[in-house]
This record gives sequence, C-alpha cells and structure tokens, in this order.
Amino acid sequence: MSDSPTKSLQCLLNWCVLFQRSMAVVIRLQGLPIVAGTMDIRHFFSGLTIPDGGVHIVGGELVWIFHGMKTCWLVVHTLICGCVLKSTALSLSHDQMAACVSRVELSVSCRSLLDRDLGSRSDPLCVLLQDAGGGRWAELDRTEKIKNCQDPEFCKKLVVDYYFEKVQKLKFGVYDIDNKSFDLNDDDYLGGVECTLGQVVSSSVFTRALELKQGKPAGKGTITISAEEIKDTRVVYLEIEAQNLDKKDFLGKSDPFLEFYKQSDAGTWQLVYRSEVQCADHDNDGSHDLIGTLETTLAKMQTAGAGSLVEYECIHPEKKQKKKHYKNSGIIRIKSCKIETEYSFLDYVMGGCQINFTVGVDFTASNGDPKSPDSLHYISPDGINEYLSAIWSVGSVVQDYDTDKLFPAFGFGAQVPPSWQVSHEFALNFNPSNPYCQGIQGIVDAYRQILPQIQLYGPTNFSPIINHVARFAAHSLQQGTAAQYFILLIITDGEITDLDQTRQAIVNASKLPMSIIIVGVGEADFKAMEFLDGDNGVLKSVTGEPAARDIVQFVPFRQFKNAPQEALSQMVLAEVPKQLVSYYKWQGCPPLKLPEIKAM
Repeated sequence: MSDSPTKSLQCLLNWCVLFQRSMAVVIRLQGLPIVAGTMDIRHFFSGLTIPDGGVHIVGGELVWIFHGMKTCWLVVHTLICGCVLKSTALSLSHDQMAACVSRVELSVSCRSLLDRDLGSRSDPLCVLLQDAGGGRWAELDRTEKIKNCQDPEFCKKLVVDYYFEKVQKLKFGVYDIDNKSFDLNDDDYLGGVECTLGQVVSSSVFTRALELKQGKPAGKGTITISAEEIKDTRVVYLEIEAQNLDKKDFLGKSDPFLEFYKQSDAGTWQLVYRSEVQCADHDNDGSHDLIGTLETTLAKMQTAGAGSLVEYECIHPEKKQKKKHYKNSGIIRIKSCKIETEYSFLDYVMGGCQINFTVGVDFTASNGDPKSPDSLHYISPDGINEYLSAIWSVGSVVQDYDTDKLFPAFGFGAQVPPSWQVSHEFALNFNPSNPYCQGIQGIVDAYRQILPQIQLYGPTNFSPIINHVARFAAHSLQQGTAAQYFILLIITDGEITDLDQTRQAIVNASKLPMSIIIVGVGEADFKAMEFLDGDNGVLKSVTGEPAARDIVQFVPFRQFKNAPQEALSQMVLAEVPKQLVSYYKWQGCPPLKLPEIKAM
C-alpha cells in the first residue's frame, strides 16, 4: 500500500460489491494501490469496521459516503443492483447526505375499535410493517398492549428510518391480544391501513379509517398517526485560535489540525469532529504528531464571546511526565462559542412546506416517430417507455409532499395545433391557463393522449420551462416564508440547443426555492447535461455570474435500465433534502411551524 499526500482518498478500485437493503454491506478493495495510509482509510470510513489483514469495509448504507463523486451515479447503481464494478477511478469524499436520512418516531392512537372479547373490551396492540417486495411485509416495530380499551393511545413510539428519495410503503395492523405469544397469527385482527411514510411525515396528523381487508371497513374504527424526528437540532459554532504551538516539522512549521472528542456515558472518548486545516501536526504519511490535549466542558466554552476569551493550556501528556520544567505545548483560545438551532428537512416538511412538482417532456424529432418501435416515445405493449418510467419513478416519491396532488406538466420542441407553430412550453393537457394534472397518473394520461396530436420537431430548448417554474418560485420567495419549494423534472433525449440561455436561467433559479432534475433518455451524448450539473465546478452564466448554489442533478436513464424501479428516484432525489435545507438556511427562513426544542 503506497502513501502520498491527498485531501480526499484517490483510489483505483478493483472491487466487488454485495449490497442488501437494511443489511450489512461488505466491500473488498483489491488491485490497490490506494493513495492513502491505513489510518487515513480508517478515519475516512469512521464508524465502519476494517479488520486487519487487508481492507475489508463493513458498514451500513455506503451510498452516503460515495454520494457526491464524479461517478456517483455508477457507484449508487452498483450498490443498489449488487453488480461488480471493476477498474473505476473514483475520488472518495465525505458528503452531508447522511443528514438527509433521519429516524422518526410514530405516535399511534385509535378510536372505536371493534370489540372481539366476550365480557370485556379488546386488548389492542399496533404492529408496524414495511413492504419488503414481492408481496412480503417485514415487521419493524410494535407498540405495547393496552387492556380493555377501544380508544387506545399507545405510549410506545414506533421507530423507522426515513429516506426522502424512497417510497416507503408501510402497513399498520391493530390486533386484539389474548395470549402471551409473540406470534400475531392467533390473535384477532381489528383492522389496518396501508400508506407511505412520506404521507405520514408530510401530514400534521394522519388519520385513516381502519379496514379488515381492502374495501371492507373495520366498523367505525380509525387510526391516527403523527411523526416526530429523532434528533437534536442544536449545533455548536466555535471560533478558535492557537499560539506558541510546539514545532513538529524539522525544516518547517507545523501543520496543525484539531480533533474534538466527546465523553460517552461509559467514560470512553469518541471522535466527533476533525478540522479541515489538518491540536496535532498533520503528516502526509499518516503518522501525525500529537502537539497536546485539553479537556473542557461546553458550559465553560460558552462563556467566551463579546471580547472575552477562554484560554487553555495545550498539554502533551508524555512531555509533562518526562520534563521537570515543562509548562505547555501552546495556548488554545476560544474566541466565541454559540449554540444555534439547525433545522432539518423533516422540520420544514412537518412544519408545512409543500413540495411542488413540475414535469417537462422533450418532444423533439430526434426522439423518432412515436409510432415506430425504435422511437423513445414509442409506448410498448406493456404501456411503458423511458419517459413514462422516469415520470413514475420520480413522481411517485414527490407526490406525497403536495397536498392537492395537482402537477403542471409541459412539453417542448413540438409543433402543436391549431397553428402548428413550434412551442417550447405547451401544456400536456392543451390547457395553458390550467396545465395541472391530477396526480402522477394524470400526467401519464395527458402524455399518452397528446402524443398522436402533435408533430415532433425541434430545437431542444430548456430555458422557457425553467423560467416558467422560476416565476412561480420567485412569487413564493416574496412571501418570505418556507412555504413552498419547487422541483422541475426535465426528461430529454439529446444535446441542448439554448445552452447559454439555460445557463442563465439556472443561475437565476439558484437564488430561488427550486431544484432541477434532468433525466437523459436514449443513447445520446449528454456532455452538456453533465456541464449543467456542475460536478466539475460552480456553474456560471455566459457573463461569468456564478450559481448561488448547486440545484441541478443529471443522470442518464440507460444506467438504470436493469436496476430496480426505485433506483432512479433514489439517485436523482437524494440531493433534494440538502438543497431545500441549504436554501432556507441561506435565506434565514425557519419552518412555518417550529419544532419543539427539547431541553438538554
């Protein structure tokens, strides 16, 4: 294994991935060199287990770690599909995507449950199951049993991991428990309900009628579910300086960096933060030299500020023990220490933020005649094509976060009746004053109906549709609240024609509550789309104005042809929670309804 300086781990990997959702991931890295030392790898994959005798990385959902790379879509595709990826040059870098994955507690109550016991009332318990695919359901959690109650308020919370980019189908089942067996098959079923976790978290209170089976009500029984994110929203901001640190490098000054540890209830110290400057001396070979340590409390550091510094001596334990007149290895000063609330994606969603979904479909002639099986717009006998697959995949996730389920859908690049002029912004339902479709099925129906009524033409212009959605986002911005966020899905088959205008439109939109997803269908060269994605640097307009933030995510559909249906949505929507939170943080907008702040 060779070592050399690097900020991130630059790897040439020859590896095999075995991925199973909700289970362990094992990655065996072969065909090294890896340009990093063993300690660098251990720090990089902090929290994962790397046994000695080779680099075997064992841990949770490594999508978090790999997300944000140049070849991000390829890695995620590999992880999801369980494929083999060989000789792919990757730049591994930490990403904050993990912050978009949360744990939520679900509080459950029921009213007017069926009474199945003779001489007494039912003894209800609620079980939570999640769709495991193939018609199978896996139990996630269950509440306690409440004796003799038809209107139970369950005390035990049901805990589930939340992912915005997934459709997480849940089933709540209520049973009358008359024995001590864990198995529910011998207990009376009082009713249940199926829903998605997205529906629950986007509703302040989620209430549904219980059913014994689909279409058969369980009497007048209802179930009410409310969600709360398990988190601590407080973030500590520190401003620190150091003076007279020991010199560790022979021919130059030290390259100090800071590591912060917190003490667990068991008394052990856990690393929680390492400063970017990378009190120790950073060496490229991984053999960092300790300058010194100090111990303090958060309460003590909070006394800093308003010109008042909190000062600590940096002590090297071995030097203090060996040197009689040792004083310290430098001084660390806390200039300020502030605790601020940092809101999460779920804070905004649960607080009432609506996510508005708009679709733009490419109807340029390069797609081919829709009547021909070679066309990208050809609808196969099973009623699907790549355009419809993308709409279903992304829309099925986003629809849970819009209460009215009305989605505007547009086409561009076609000649439309009655004038047969080329339009770059026409409503799929041919109603420009009301382009809204009822649900994702409404978009699909409008798409199918419009295909035989238009003439595919060109060119491929994105800017009109981007500017259309941006006008609505700008109007929402004027309200000065975190009430609405906009997602635009553009599905296209080829190179963009109005690149300069689109660059300007994206730069303008980057200042608005808006994200853009571009899905490329077919086998075309999508270099311009990758350029708009901004992975190789900040996107700039023709005049040199930089985008205020990265709002574009591009993926080629061909990489997901053989992947599970949910793979595309997981890829393109993974960045949205971070984009939404970063936008409202930038604007200084808290959630419409503030979450309860629990005392320390």
